[in-house]
Amino acid sequence: MAEERYFPYDCDERFQLFWWPAGLRPDRDGVTVSDNNFVATYGRFRLTTPRANVAGAHITRDYRWWTAVGMRLSLTDDGVTFGTNTKAGVCVHFHDRVRPVIGPRRHSALTVTVADLDGLVEVLGGE
Repeated sequence: MAEERYFPYDCDERFQLFWWPAGLRPDRDGVTVSDNNFVATYGRFRLTTPRANVAGAHITRDYRWWTAVGMRLSLTDDGVTFGTNTKAGVCVHFHDRVRPVIGPRRHSALTVTVADLDGLVEVLGGE
């Protein structure tokens, strides 16, 4: 990849009250991928890791709103979600866990509800 690619979130406005505490701005926040870096922003929060640390990505769909909207930790593992809708997102896996964005534990995965699911998965070399 010779240039930086930006993937904005697919924001369902019905859930904007869940974004407000984090300061999410749909016109500014999203995922940026370059040859060297992977960066996901969600309002005042940011997850950054070297691009080489991304192990892969796959699309997940049909979430319950209480598990997918807003910024939250997974109850089953050490993943974190930057969620803006209940339709679909991309689960990005890391070789080495990244520093905590929220909570005390390092994260092995991040789910992001971007508008171009297939594009992000393709750029990250996923399924």
